[in-house]
Amino acid sequence: MKQFFKMFFASLLAMVVAGVIVIGIIIGSIVSLVSKASSDEGVDKLKANSVLVIDLSKRLHEQGESNSFAAFSSGSPYNAGLYDAVRAIDHARTDNNIKGILVKLNPSPNGWATMQQLRSALADFKSSGKFLYAYGEDITQGGYYIASVTDSVYLNPVGGFELKGFATVIPFFKGTLDKLELKPEIYYAGKFKSATEPFRAEKISEPNRLQITQYLHGFWSEFVNAAAQHTHADTATVAQWANSGAIQFPGDALKNKLVDGLLYADEVEDRLRAKTGQAAKDDIKYISLDDYMENVKRDRRLNEQKIAVLFAEGNIVDGEQNDDYEIASRTMAENIRKIAKNDKIKAVVLRVNSPGGSALASEVILRELQLLRKKKPLIVSMGDYAASGGYYISCQADSIFAMPNTITGSIGVFSMLFSTQDLMKNKLGVTFDEVKTGPYADFPSTTRTLSAEEGQRMQNSVDNIYGIFKSRVSEGRKISAADVDSIAQGRVWTGTDALKIHLVDGLGDLNRAIRSAAAMAKVSDYQVSTYPEPVDKLESLLRKFKGNKAAAAAMQSAMQSEMGEEYEWYRRAKELRSMNGKALMQMPYNVEIR
Repeated sequence: MKQFFKMFFASLLAMVVAGVIVIGIIIGSIVSLVSKASSDEGVDKLKANSVLVIDLSKRLHEQGESNSFAAFSSGSPYNAGLYDAVRAIDHARTDNNIKGILVKLNPSPNGWATMQQLRSALADFKSSGKFLYAYGEDITQGGYYIASVTDSVYLNPVGGFELKGFATVIPFFKGTLDKLELKPEIYYAGKFKSATEPFRAEKISEPNRLQITQYLHGFWSEFVNAAAQHTHADTATVAQWANSGAIQFPGDALKNKLVDGLLYADEVEDRLRAKTGQAAKDDIKYISLDDYMENVKRDRRLNEQKIAVLFAEGNIVDGEQNDDYEIASRTMAENIRKIAKNDKIKAVVLRVNSPGGSALASEVILRELQLLRKKKPLIVSMGDYAASGGYYISCQADSIFAMPNTITGSIGVFSMLFSTQDLMKNKLGVTFDEVKTGPYADFPSTTRTLSAEEGQRMQNSVDNIYGIFKSRVSEGRKISAADVDSIAQGRVWTGTDALKIHLVDGLGDLNRAIRSAAAMAKVSDYQVSTYPEPVDKLESLLRKFKGNKAAAAAMQSAMQSEMGEEYEWYRRAKELRSMNGKALMQMPYNVEIR
């Protein structure tokens, strides 16, 4: 009987797995059949006198993703990324079917460098002479930063308008750990390397406060200048409005010319109809970024000479890629080798948007990039973040470009363990004993506090990797070891400040980096190819079945939806398990400005 049940459940499992595979194949076949129809549908949505809609609530990853599920729903077969959005806005400048752009000023989940690139693309579009409107019911500072470049900004008459300045709020968990008797054992190199501060302190340290203050002022200056351009007020006046709380109601925003009208959505549509020459009874021909991309891709010129853009977005981790947006050393290495072997690719742009992660994974990736650079020019373009491990993989490129609001640097290392000895004994009554063949057989351990000698070994490891990090920067940026040490110490910098201290070579977006790569490769006529292949939602789902992760993925999605902003803190707490004993090159936190 026991053997019967064993065979029964084994057969049942095989049937389930086979079912999943068959379903995947069937769906994939259907998707292949409908892909052309989906593309044609996207093109059909573009009609004469159309209005391109930029919805700021859309999360823009660096690279777009295909959506095979769109074949079974009303969604778009492609979800545009930041690179796509910039290309689409540029394409719309000369597209006779696009009469103008409407920016929907919904709260945005995107970083400041991403919004800076969007704003720059819209400024270029504005030069076409086509209309550029923005409308919001509750305009945040991030939304207004982009809206300030438009011809007209409209606000709902009873809506909200935010002008208050920027703030970064950091939670500290030391008190919680003390109550739990969970002891963090922390080792770091660099006085600004504040990734571990929330676990070893109760407030922001003075070095960390200094760097936060500096980049916040940099961001705020950028915002105030943008607002001043739209209102035609001076920057001191705009700053005074924020500091005095002068902008409380929609009427305040209108009086001070921060907005150009207080209108309801239907009244904005009346203006759009007038601009597009449509009658009051006609529907406005809106087209989303996602749908418009089908037209952009269709007009792409093919060329034998190529510039490759390699996207590196997310935390840097060891091994194979498991999540959609992470930089996995083994997967990344395979893509780099593939590009290196392709003779049609004349130069490479590495697009980095990463707060860092594993020190070992960063070194593996950098080695592959060093080998690639021996064959063809390598240019780095930085997004919202290229810090710590993100800067490590960037530092030996031929040239580095950042946006003014890019967070970069953070040249430092840390390692952290959590001793559960007191928690287990005093809270749960659990004790541990051991038998070992040598003094370090169980090192490092989370079931006991490390000895002073073991702690020194941990610190030695961190110091060693920190020395390697600084040497990589010194070699790649051609800066003396002493100068690197003075700008390292785990400190983060804005792109603007990074340019002054030679951590980057210039300020500019991805397109500037592509032009630089083409110039280095001495090619004037080329096609841009992106790597890796865009993520497909169906493939992502099937990948999550591997290792029985489907249920976990569903739970994660539900928790994220339910917890909202608080989910980020849960995710980071969960990451602590992977930190134990590893040397990390990682940002202290994701910069969230309120």
